[in-house]
Amino acid sequence: MTPVRLAAIAGAILLVLAVKLSCQTRKLNADDILRLPSEPPLAKIPYGPAPQQYAELRAPDSSGPFPVVVVIHGGCWVQYANTQYTAHLASALVKEGWATWNLEYRRAHEEGGGWPGTFLDVGQGVDALPGAAAKYHLDLNRVVVMGHSAGGQLALWTAGRRRIPGDSPLHTADPLPVRGVVSLAGIPDMRVYAVRGPQDCAAGGLRVMGGTAARQPARYAAASPIELLPLGTSQVLVWAEEDTIVPEKLFENYEAQAKRAGDPVEIIRVQQIGHHELCSAEAPGWPKIVAAVRHLLQ
Repeated sequence: MTPVRLAAIAGAILLVLAVKLSCQTRKLNADDILRLPSEPPLAKIPYGPAPQQYAELRAPDSSGPFPVVVVIHGGCWVQYANTQYTAHLASALVKEGWATWNLEYRRAHEEGGGWPGTFLDVGQGVDALPGAAAKYHLDLNRVVVMGHSAGGQLALWTAGRRRIPGDSPLHTADPLPVRGVVSLAGIPDMRVYAVRGPQDCAAGGLRVMGGTAARQPARYAAASPIELLPLGTSQVLVWAEEDTIVPEKLFENYEAQAKRAGDPVEIIRVQQIGHHELCSAEAPGWPKIVAAVRHLLQ
């Protein structure tokens, strides 16, 4: 074989290896997550009259009663994500022996969404669990809330609803208690994120809040998890070290304030992945996420 031919073969091999390496190191985006496999829900359960007011219930093929993981998608509280985005995540959690309640809600670009509808939907959706508990063998004493990105904010907020003042439109007299929260790249401080978040999510204010924190201080006080501390339950904040959407500083500041307030809080950092990979059961962080949920349920 001639030296030219050998060089050509070597070059082709190097090219293939380079392509494989690129595929392995490329960060997943939202479209990649939507293409991940998922199982169809056992039931689609409405909690209100609007088309977006429903939860997808998935459960193991056994007798129960099942602990429940409420799953809340993100998407900057607007249009780019829905329950399809978290269907893979919800399906993977079922394989661990847990039921999942994959929650849809009206977002800020939809009629009835924004302030206060988006938050009221999430609260009502979580509080609808008792209505399904007997039929689907759900253990309401072991409920954990998990959310990604904006859904991570909503998950933390769900746990802190009992702290919302009675004169707020978001106040709920008797919210469903939860064992803990797993916030996947969640947004714990909405005031800071409104200023420092990426432009497609924030522009000095958040659309879901109807303006800036300076113009709507009471709204931010009732919706931002950091302002509801102590939440009174365990919290696990998971952050991907190559996340360019939610800054790490938000997690560190929140952790410090939550611990000062008396809440048990843990930050889990996952190396070599970005923002969206936290919603993939095939990504490196998945075993840590599962372990966190199992610990909270125990």
